[in-house]
Amino acid sequence: MPDEHPRSSRAPDPRTPAPRREESGKGPGWRVDPSPDGRGAKPDKPPMLPFSLRRFALILGVLLVANYLFVAILAPAEERERIPYTPTFVEQIEMGNVKEISSKGETVQGEFEKEYKGDKLFETEVPTFANSDELSQLLRENDVTVNAKPPEVRSLVQTLLFSFGPTLLIVGLVIYFIRRASQQSGGGGMLGQFGRSKARRAVSTEQRITFNDVAGIDEAKNELYEIVSFLKEPERFQKLGARMPRGVLLSGPPGTGKTLLAKAVAGEAGVPFFSLSASEFIEAIVGVGASRVRDLFNQAKEAAPAIIFIDELDAIGRARGGGSFSGGGHDEREQTLNQILTEMDGFDTGDGVIVTAATNRPEILDPALLRPGRFDRRVSVMPPDRNGRRKVLEVHTRSVPVSEEVDLDAIAASTPGMVGADLANVVNEAALLAAIRDNEQVGPADFTDAIEKIVLGAARTVLQSEDDRRRIAYHEGGHAIVGMLTAGADPVRKVSIIPRGQALGVTLSAPDADRFNYEEHYLRGKIKVALGGRVAEELVFGEMSTGAESDIQQVTQIARGMVARWGMSDAIGFIAVQGAEPQSQLMPGVESASDSTRELVDREVRRIVDDAQEEVRELLERERDKLDSLAEALLTEETLDEADAYRAAGIDRTPAAV
Repeated sequence: MPDEHPRSSRAPDPRTPAPRREESGKGPGWRVDPSPDGRGAKPDKPPMLPFSLRRFALILGVLLVANYLFVAILAPAEERERIPYTPTFVEQIEMGNVKEISSKGETVQGEFEKEYKGDKLFETEVPTFANSDELSQLLRENDVTVNAKPPEVRSLVQTLLFSFGPTLLIVGLVIYFIRRASQQSGGGGMLGQFGRSKARRAVSTEQRITFNDVAGIDEAKNELYEIVSFLKEPERFQKLGARMPRGVLLSGPPGTGKTLLAKAVAGEAGVPFFSLSASEFIEAIVGVGASRVRDLFNQAKEAAPAIIFIDELDAIGRARGGGSFSGGGHDEREQTLNQILTEMDGFDTGDGVIVTAATNRPEILDPALLRPGRFDRRVSVMPPDRNGRRKVLEVHTRSVPVSEEVDLDAIAASTPGMVGADLANVVNEAALLAAIRDNEQVGPADFTDAIEKIVLGAARTVLQSEDDRRRIAYHEGGHAIVGMLTAGADPVRKVSIIPRGQALGVTLSAPDADRFNYEEHYLRGKIKVALGGRVAEELVFGEMSTGAESDIQQVTQIARGMVARWGMSDAIGFIAVQGAEPQSQLMPGVESASDSTRELVDREVRRIVDDAQEEVRELLERERDKLDSLAEALLTEETLDEADAYRAAGIDRTPAAV
């Protein structure tokens, strides 16, 4: 489809001079502090697991070597000179040089009176055909002592030690690891591990993140400063009878920095930090989640003052009584939620344990979680404004060699609606592009291309016919001309007929400043801009194509919101007719409307779209020469930035009212 309208954005102007960045002796643009996502920090050596095959093999090898040395020192093996039976053994007996002997089977061991070839101990084999009577007579004649047992026979203790020592060492080592694993699982053997909390504990020395690493959400930081003060100086609050909240609920869209805030609180306070996701409480065995909750709170109390952080609380904190808790009182999720409620009631703030949790959907949480005494403090973490985005970019570029030509203010202005995670992704993509291009520093072009890649999608190579390119050029030109000439519409920042992502072309518009409230004429302007592509195709080619699918969805969403949610229709009036769940006391929700009301809503939506479409058709017919000029420029250049697009259309930067 020829067009796609992603979130508005504006590419930074590489010609804008940027202020000089900090230098710390490590190259231009470098800052030595690590970014909150870990860039710039030395990688930590992963801790060795308490039980691993490598560790087991290492300890086993050391014990076996120690056993070998022990045997070699306490009972060294005797070295004997092997001599032939005849003539040497018989001659030595006749010469009276054999002191004593002992035999075991056909083997004879003994000791000389005097050394023979440097040894006094000898060993020989008696042939089966030898005359034993003659040998016995010879031994008696020369007074040779015949022992009853071999001289090397060891005691019972030595025999047991040397025979079973290695086996005993292996068995003892296995028992040691089993007992240690049982202790770490809280008892109960392997089953005890199910009830053990999976929370990851970070001690104060491991908490590198502080409030200096959190930017763009100053209001949320200010609300959490007193939590840090309480953990550091609880006496200052307790002597005045003040009681700190037991729970702090961080709510906001994904990527706004809720988890980062919780880690920063622990880092500022210098206390242990227990973190886990709510889904980690749940197992197939009913009761395991409640056991893990108890274990988590016990660990935190033992390490107090401490912070417990539960991410994605809505995974177990949904309101009870709905479809999520179909199992009644025996449901695993409900038992886990009940245990959390009980634990939060069971400890006093004097214990020094504060529970923080994060969720993207606070409206679906059980009311019991939000009552005073539990999560009685709620902190909204919202997307940053332009100044906040600038601060976030400063944090994430601390460990990135950024060129002096990069203007972070321009990048912040070109990324409205982006949250901290989005901006971190922009910086990372820019660094990746710079590395691919073998640049020593990340420059303005890298940031521009990174933003376009994230917002618009990666450019694709598609072999298109000339007719398709011409249709796409007029489609995108229609969007752009309407945006340039409609009063109050967002300025056009970029027009391209290069396929990106799933779109065959893009028209990018973005406001000069962040908008937090939308007037009716602004919404009608967005509808007109979205209609510009389809109307331009009909005007030039006399027929429609499938390229306006995303435009239709955008137009329908805006028009239906104007009628059903925002009271911008005289026929409906100041009434919300679109069903919505309760979110708070200020937004109690709305019941579904009747069939007749929904029919009226549909007619009003159709009327708004038809009126806007007629106005767009009149505009493009009147300004056909500008549309043709812009389309020809797109066919030649394929991509036009803001200044080039306005120049190609012959329109001043300030749009005129229609």
